[in-house]
Amino acid sequence: MNMVAAKQQPTVIADTATLAAFCQRLSSAPFVTIDTEFLRDKTYWPVLCLVQLAGPNEAAAIDALAEGIDLAPLFELLANERVIKVFHAARQDVEIFVRMTGKVPTPLVDTQVVAMVCGFGDAASYETLATKLAGARIDKSSRFTDWSHRPLTEKQLAYALSDVTYLRTVYEKLHAKVEKSGRAHWVEDEMAILTDPNTYRADPNNAWMRLKTRSDKPRFLAVLKEIAAWREREAQARDLPRNRLVKDETLLEIAAHPPKDVDALSRCRGLSRSFAEGKLGDGVLAAVQRGLDMPEGDAPKLDPRPDIPPGLGPIIELLRVLLKFHCDEYEVAQKLIANSGDLEALAASDHADIQALKGWRREIFGEEALKLKHGKLALTTAGKKVKVITLG
Repeated sequence: MNMVAAKQQPTVIADTATLAAFCQRLSSAPFVTIDTEFLRDKTYWPVLCLVQLAGPNEAAAIDALAEGIDLAPLFELLANERVIKVFHAARQDVEIFVRMTGKVPTPLVDTQVVAMVCGFGDAASYETLATKLAGARIDKSSRFTDWSHRPLTEKQLAYALSDVTYLRTVYEKLHAKVEKSGRAHWVEDEMAILTDPNTYRADPNNAWMRLKTRSDKPRFLAVLKEIAAWREREAQARDLPRNRLVKDETLLEIAAHPPKDVDALSRCRGLSRSFAEGKLGDGVLAAVQRGLDMPEGDAPKLDPRPDIPPGLGPIIELLRVLLKFHCDEYEVAQKLIANSGDLEALAASDHADIQALKGWRREIFGEEALKLKHGKLALTTAGKKVKVITLG
């Protein structure tokens, strides 16, 4: 079946009855494609403005801001286990639905993940896949639209719907490729993170891990953890972007030079005297004190970067060449197999706790990598191509 509908006037759904009827029709479809448009520049939580939804023969833009609309029929469809929900680069879209319903849409497929398994690179864009697999030419001029403004123009709606209409063909072709290659279990492994509800639940106690810091001093990290957690909770409660409350660089400065009183806090870069003297200032100082009082053994730790023993540099580079060779051969993104840290760990130990030495990744790369390390495999060139030679 040709899943790309003929060109038609964009359909907008702005009332619950029409939405319910539309979702009822799609409930018998084998899959639906979904995308969202939202704003987040002035809030902590994303403001859902539009949901684009397509079945085999029809597509519509659901106006999430329409007065009186109840999205319950959409949420029921998202929970319908008989209908596959197809997204591209799903994480932010799914985060919105998890916040609104408490559940991950199921079953779920992310075509960006499937594209990696099918050899389209580490993070293929929707435009790239739509062009290569659906022959689409997407007009990007509406990309930076204010999706909260009403009414939306026909051009804006057409752009929004193109994110789900061509996705039907993209999904079908990728799905066929996966089935033909027998890689369905590869996709399942990669989808595990996206289908875990915990992926979308921000724990304030882990907020410090978002910050770029080079210091591994326990006291610095203890204070940073406490003030970052304080900011996260305040941002959530006030529904404000983190950096609008307190900037990242200010948190790092506070952690490096913990203020003990209002005067010291007011001298921190990016903070005003009124901030320091108010409730927010009290909260920061209390968080700083919690960090200072934290036993050193309880302070967070940065993931240690393993020291590379002398002489392993060339081995790592050989492993990197072998990785690229096999990823090209199997038409799979290198990111799915191993990163630079994995290659370093593998060069240092045959028993490294890395994904490249487990499951299907070991089959297509890990075993060959171990052979290369132990002189049982060699790399050479034939013409303009790398060639792998088994030595014994």
